[in-house]
Amino acid sequence: MAVCARLCGVGPSRGCRRRQQRRDPAETAAADSEPDTDLEEERIEAGAAELCSEWSGRSSSPSPPPRCSLLELPPELLVEIFASLPGTDLPSLAQVCTKFCRILHNDTIWRRRCREEYGVCENLRKLEITGVSCRDVYAKLLHRYRHILGLWQPDIGPYGGLLNVVVDGLFIIGWMYLPPHDPHVDDPMRFKPLFRIHLMERKSATVECMYGHRGPHNGHIQIVKKDEFSTKCNQTEHHRMSGGRQEEFRTWLREEWGRTLEDIFHEHMQELILMKFIYTSQYDNCLTYRRIYLPPSHPDDLIRPGLFKGTYGSHGLEIVMLSFHGKHARVTKITGDPNIPAGQQTVEIDLMHRIQLPNIESLCNFNELSRIVLEAQEQVRQEQQRQEDRTEDGEGSGPPTEVREPENEGAAPLKEEPVQFVLPVGVSSRNENYPRTCRMCFYGTGLIAGHGFTSPERTPGVFILFDEDRFGFIWLELKSFSLYSRVQATFRNADAPSPPVGGAAPDLVTWEEQQHALWRFDLLTRAPTFL
Repeated sequence: MAVCARLCGVGPSRGCRRRQQRRDPAETAAADSEPDTDLEEERIEAGAAELCSEWSGRSSSPSPPPRCSLLELPPELLVEIFASLPGTDLPSLAQVCTKFCRILHNDTIWRRRCREEYGVCENLRKLEITGVSCRDVYAKLLHRYRHILGLWQPDIGPYGGLLNVVVDGLFIIGWMYLPPHDPHVDDPMRFKPLFRIHLMERKSATVECMYGHRGPHNGHIQIVKKDEFSTKCNQTEHHRMSGGRQEEFRTWLREEWGRTLEDIFHEHMQELILMKFIYTSQYDNCLTYRRIYLPPSHPDDLIRPGLFKGTYGSHGLEIVMLSFHGKHARVTKITGDPNIPAGQQTVEIDLMHRIQLPNIESLCNFNELSRIVLEAQEQVRQEQQRQEDRTEDGEGSGPPTEVREPENEGAAPLKEEPVQFVLPVGVSSRNENYPRTCRMCFYGTGLIAGHGFTSPERTPGVFILFDEDRFGFIWLELKSFSLYSRVQATFRNADAPSPPVGGAAPDLVTWEEQQHALWRFDLLTRAPTFL
């Protein structure tokens, strides 16, 4: 009623309060959705008369300026005003009075909300042919499933994955992003649809599974909690192929690796590929997804953080996330393998220990590079030991230790301008088409482990920054080189929400408020005066 007082310019009447006191919540909600026109007009007139008599009795006070009520504005102007409001506020506005509820029936309002809030650029006027209104699209599709828009990581054991749920025309589609075929790390990402949601006439939204090669079929989506949801296929026979498992494996191999098993001569690599097919096939009917956010970007970052594709030997190409954390940078796996699973921190870069590479002739010598890296490792170890000693002595963290660049004879000048770069002899690389110049290098550590993530350990290495979109890492112990290339894609709804002013509020409060807003949309959709 306070909203009513502000919008209409009159106060709530006592009769309105008495009716609300006599009704239970369900009757009140139904009454609000179908307001009584005669009683409402009587309340407005009585309130206006009361205000006039009150002001006329104050002869000593100057006459107040005339008050303009929203009810007096023409409908076309109210349409423009309401169309500029957030869609989540419109259900409350519809319960103010019959006039507002009738105006909110105008599809122009909902067409604008679909476009501005969810980027729907389709010609929504075509919906009139199918009998679906823009309000139906907003309330039953976009608003109802807004919680699953954004980036997600599927729970597929060590392999993980990257799912991007977007509004695509009049559909909500879940696209699984796949790295390019090994070893072409600079090629664009591949993607395939896993599910889609759309409206069938004026009914509720329909969920369809897109897995397999026999077209869309019946599926189900369940929002487990705020940052987690699951999908289930109700017709898994659509995933099977007439040629049995052998045909399914050959088809999967062409899609996943772009080749046949006969083209892969490395026996260990064949075993890894077959193992991944068997493992991931168990998840073709039911998957759980957990939300991930893109890391924030700061002006002091070495390069812009984000998603990259990287080469990982026999495991092929994998997707990683580069993020910056003060004096360190981290590379975290979004997709993984049986040795280092998804979610693990594969590389850590120490931004306080820059490495000065030798000249191009000395760089070809692996022993020379190893000596420089091990010197940096020893310097880091000594600084950590001094830090621990100060902490034990109760001196606190103290001032930062001065960083000393490793000394090496015949070294190139320490500049940010590009310098020549070549891999040392004996260092293997899946992609020989790596950049031949780099901007700077830093000491770092890489995570290695046995099959099943057994005996994990961090080993020294070199982080090489080539340009804004590419970097590399030399694994000293493995004598291996990984090349990373930026994922060139724009992701909506992928940024972490800003913390509330005055401290972080519990997620549960926000979640309950969102669920209440969804309930009000359901009430609005069922309101007879809105049909």
